[in-house]
Formats: sequence, C-alpha cells, structure tokens
Amino acid sequence: MPRAWAPTDRRSPRVAAVRAPSPDGVSRPVSAGVVSALVGFTSAFVVVLSGLAGVGASPDQAASGLLAVSVTMGLACVLLAVWTRMPITAAWSTPGAALLASTGAVEGGWPAAVGAFLVTGALVVLTGLVPQLGALITRIPASVAQAMLAGVLFQLCLGPVTGLAENPLAVAPVVAVWLLALRLMPRWAAPLAFLAAAVVIGVHVVTSGATIDRADLVPRVELTAPVFTVAAVVGIALPLYLVTMAAQNVPGVAVMKGLGYEVPWRRSMLVTGVGTVLGAPAGGHAINLAAISAALAAGPEAGEDRSRRWIASVTAGSVLVLLGIASSAVGSLVLLAPAGVVAAVAGLALLGTLAASLQAALARDDERIPAVVTFATAASGIAVAGVSAAFWALVAGLVARAVLRAGRETAVRPAPTRDTQGQQKARPGDLHR
Repeated sequence: MPRAWAPTDRRSPRVAAVRAPSPDGVSRPVSAGVVSALVGFTSAFVVVLSGLAGVGASPDQAASGLLAVSVTMGLACVLLAVWTRMPITAAWSTPGAALLASTGAVEGGWPAAVGAFLVTGALVVLTGLVPQLGALITRIPASVAQAMLAGVLFQLCLGPVTGLAENPLAVAPVVAVWLLALRLMPRWAAPLAFLAAAVVIGVHVVTSGATIDRADLVPRVELTAPVFTVAAVVGIALPLYLVTMAAQNVPGVAVMKGLGYEVPWRRSMLVTGVGTVLGAPAGGHAINLAAISAALAAGPEAGEDRSRRWIASVTAGSVLVLLGIASSAVGSLVLLAPAGVVAAVAGLALLGTLAASLQAALARDDERIPAVVTFATAASGIAVAGVSAAFWALVAGLVARAVLRAGRETAVRPAPTRDTQGQQKARPGDLHR
C-alpha cells in the first residue's frame, strides 16, 4: 500500500496546498507584472499611435485604437494566465504598428484598414486551428523575414536624426536621457525617453499657452464599419499577419521555452486572434504573444516559485487595461508635442529592434544578398498597384533567394575514411545530423 502522508510531513502536497503563500511569494510576481506592463506600454505606445495615423486614422480614432489594443491584450494576459497557470503575456504588435506607419493610406482609407485588421485576426485564428499554416510561416527564411522588418523600421528609426535637425532644443533632451538610460538602465531607456518627452511637452504647453479640453481626457471608443478591399488585404493584412507571426509570436514562444515554459500554441493563437478581431472595429490593429515583456513576467524577477509566476501576467494584464482606459489622455498629450518629439521617441523605441533584425538578416553569408534586396525594397516605402512596400519586399527577397539558389550544386558527402586503426572517422556535418 502507498504510504499515507503524515500531517507533519513537509513534503506533503496536501500540506503545501493549504499552506498560506509567503508575502514575498505574491509581492514579487505582482511587482514584476507592474513593471512588465509599464515597460511594454510606455516604450511603444507612440509607435502604435503613429502607425494608426499612418493608415488614415484621425486623432480620436487612433486614441480609440490604442485603447482597444491595450484592453484586449490586457484581457488576453489575464485569460491565458488563468487558463494555463503559466506567465504568458500578450502585447500589441509593435512591428505591425511600425509597418502601418510606413505603409500609408490605402484605397478605401481608414475603413479599409479596419477591414484589414479583421482579416489579420481571422488569419491568426486560422493559424491556431490549422497547424500546417503555422508550419508554413516558420518556413519563411528568417533572413528575409527579418530584413523585411528592418526595412519597415528603418524610416521610423530616422526620427531622432530628423528631429534633431528640425527641432534640436526639444529633441536633444529626449535623446540625451535615452542614451544615458541605455548605459545605466537599458530596460527603462525607452520609458525614460518618453518621460523626458512628457517634460518637454509640458514645458511647451506652459510656454505656448496651449490648453487641453477636459472632454479629450475621457476614454472613448470610435467604432468604424470595416470595408474590405484587395489593396488593403494584400498591402496591410498579409504583411501585418506575417510580421506579427514572424517577429512576435514565434520569438515569443522561443523566449518562453528558454525560460522553461511550453506555450500552448493553439490556445494562444485563438485568444490573440479573437482579441484582434474584437478590437479591430475600435481601431486595434493586432495583439500577439509578448517577447521582451514575457521575459519580465516569466523570469526570475517574478519570484523563485515558478508555480506563482502566472500572477505576474494577471497583474500585467490588469495594469494594461487601466492604462488603456487612460489612453485618451495619453493621446491628447502626444498631440501637443513640439515638432519632431513624437517621431524621435518612436524611433528611439525601435532602434534596438532594428539592430536585432539587421543582425539576424545578415548573419549568413549565403543569405545576405536576398536580405539586402528585401531590406532595400521595404525601406524604399514605394507602393505598387496600391500594395505596400512590405509585401513587395517579401516577394523580391524570396525571388532573389530562389534565383541565387537555383542550380546550385548539392554538396556531395565525402566517402567515409578510416584512421590508422581501421575506425571510421567522422565526416563533416555528422555532428549536426
């Protein structure tokens, strides 16, 4: 018979189940969740506003979109954490927002962009239901996918440079704070840059006599009836889906795996896909699995007890919902910014992502030319037949890669050789089989 657990046995799971958690066992996940939410929101919300405005959203519609993605990703954090008991966090698609900022308005305007957001959400849901679709995404060469992302980010990352030339007195303090924070507190570099920008905006408001209407501080939702056009589906929905999957969802799973968690793929795609669909009419572009903020909520900062780290994700989600409710006030603050400040903050927030994308795109010698072709096409910002440069960049990179690899002779494995004792030697590549 199995040994009965004694009430005094400290190893007993029953005793552990009823034992009250220590204050540290709760406070550390909670504090990690708060940090994760604050870093995730403040480091990139300007990019989201810029992206939505780039595809035709008015200031009110952009503020509504920021509210929508903040609330939906917050609720997704809570749902996934409670459902899986894992510290899974969701985030808005920052690369996707950067893509929108470089895309420009398409045929059909803002309603067509909203229709593209709905299509993107439906594709994410389909990815969760059809495993083969997710496998197809992973077959896109990493060099081409990362080069497309780098090309999309390039124009936005020029913001600090152009801002310094346009308005040095307002932009220089923001850049200086970012650079100093990057040296001393890298994780907080982008949030502190935004804080410096807020101070600059505050000084500008006081000195210029500008005022804020109290009605603009009230959270509001601007619903838009979607319009579906071929140009928006091909030029926005497909690139947005690809960059969200390749630059957010796949790395997000990898980050969590590195921390010892196996993310349930289907449930994650269904939750984030449905969240994207629900947020689209209010202007939300896309939500996905988090990568950087995932490490904050699922890493050692969330406490030694791994079984309680899911509390960090619940906390992060709750804080994100509250930040989303305040998004109208944040949007109003951005509208009062001096020339060049908003673009500079957005560019500084994306410089790290640009560097990582370029490194990944150019890592392999035999992939560099297709990667450069992809990057140059995406960075050009041209639209052909109403379709954005991001789509044509992907096409150009894949075509260049196929042509350069066509007819390449397959390396013939050398015949096994034997050493002086008659033992078969290892052949090149055997250790990688």
